[in-house]
Amino acid sequence: MAYDEVLASRIRDLIGPDPELTEKKMFGGLAFLIRNHMAISASGQGGVLVHVAPEQTSDLVAATSATTAVMRGHEMPGWLRVSADHVTTDDQLSGWVERGLEYARSLPPKRPRKRS
Repeated sequence: MAYDEVLASRIRDLIGPDPELTEKKMFGGLAFLIRNHMAISASGQGGVLVHVAPEQTSDLVAATSATTAVMRGHEMPGWLRVSADHVTTDDQLSGWVERGLEYARSLPPKRPRKRS
């Protein structure tokens, strides 16, 4: 499944102009990175994949519609999936965008990987 281009555009609009922002196709979706850390992605599985502080995972899963992302059969604390049904409005989406941006900005800048 390809990522939802309308959802990606909505994320882009909510982030607005940001000199630290880059976009990159990854994990079958379109990721939005701040200083080379993924903040949020329009997921290739539908909905969004949000990067948050790992210690917030349990509380956010308990209090929201998010689930812990599973990658290669393993739950990944700090990575949350939010289904498309729960980001249909900009009010719903904006909170996830802000969470992802806040966490990405809290991390030290990292250098992009060089392709060999």
